[in-house]
Amino acid sequence: MIHLSAEAKESEREPVRFGVLGCADVARRRLLPALRADPGTRITALASRSRETTEAWAREYGCAAEYGASGYAALLARTDVDAVYVPLPAALHGRWAEAALRSGKHVLCEKPLTTDGRSTAALVELAAARGLVLAENVMFVHHPQHEVVRGLVADGAIGEPRLLNAAFEIPALPEEDIRHRRELGGGALFDVGLYPVRAALHLVPGPLSVVDAELTERPGREVETGGWALLRNPAGVTARLAFGLEHPYRCRYELHGSEGSIVVDRAFTPPADHRPRLRLYRADGSTGPRGRVLELPAHDQVARTLAAFTAAVRAEGGAPAPDRVLLEEAALLEDIRRRAARPSYGHAAAPAPLPAASVSVPVSAGSSE
Repeated sequence: MIHLSAEAKESEREPVRFGVLGCADVARRRLLPALRADPGTRITALASRSRETTEAWAREYGCAAEYGASGYAALLARTDVDAVYVPLPAALHGRWAEAALRSGKHVLCEKPLTTDGRSTAALVELAAARGLVLAENVMFVHHPQHEVVRGLVADGAIGEPRLLNAAFEIPALPEEDIRHRRELGGGALFDVGLYPVRAALHLVPGPLSVVDAELTERPGREVETGGWALLRNPAGVTARLAFGLEHPYRCRYELHGSEGSIVVDRAFTPPADHRPRLRLYRADGSTGPRGRVLELPAHDQVARTLAAFTAAVRAEGGAPAPDRVLLEEAALLEDIRRRAARPSYGHAAAPAPLPAASVSVPVSAGSSE
């Protein structure tokens, strides 16, 4: 049994100090408010290329501001930052996640972690070698409704699982949105397609392989605006996935088995006050045409994601190994693109560097755990 000293116990209660690389909209709407609300975390520094934006946000959140061409590197060199949140465009995730890990910082990165499988594997290996937490900010997997679904399936509520239908489609984005830009890692697959892919990994026993896939785009677009994929596991359970950036809103999955089905709406991005209503249908019609409704408590999946990350940072005995699902997800996304005969966003088509990319990133004295 491990006995902690009074000093160690006090240290354990200290907040995890976060630095944020980039003033992205997702940071403003989701993670920054969650970081401020969580007593176990503290925002100590923000960095972006814009002095005006960075200073305004830093005043709002009571933290330091690093800006300009060397802003990101300056934040990574700070000794008052334990962990880094990376909400930059997708094509820049790998570069700055690697720089953060080499600086001795834990990393919570927006999805996708990188835009190619080799880079993801290299980051997983680096984090493991340095004993640092590396996590992708896929929040829906932390919502308890999906554990309820898995429990129902395990208890035989739908019989033998046969098929997952999962879809995430959203209405058209503004023309200037970065998700329309290929050099920044845009496109439907990485932005919304990742969700049904991750749902398949979460709900269908693996390993999963890609049977077929298609990516579509409107004339004049340089990235795909939608697509679908068919996955299968060795037992023959299939997953039919759909995703799109210019579609009526759909955010749901259905699990079908030999004796019934489970339907989950608002599956991937439920608000914190949303009370999930799972629908369970039985093949014998005993639940009626509208199914049996299971109403669950509301949960804040943003706060739960942050809590899971900080718990990993504080884990006794050092940080846990990176989740292997990162590698499985990256492989499936890459194979979907290959099956759809679309060029990779990885090493063969490297994004144009930001000005900060030419700045060397100092390595701190050691891990901040």
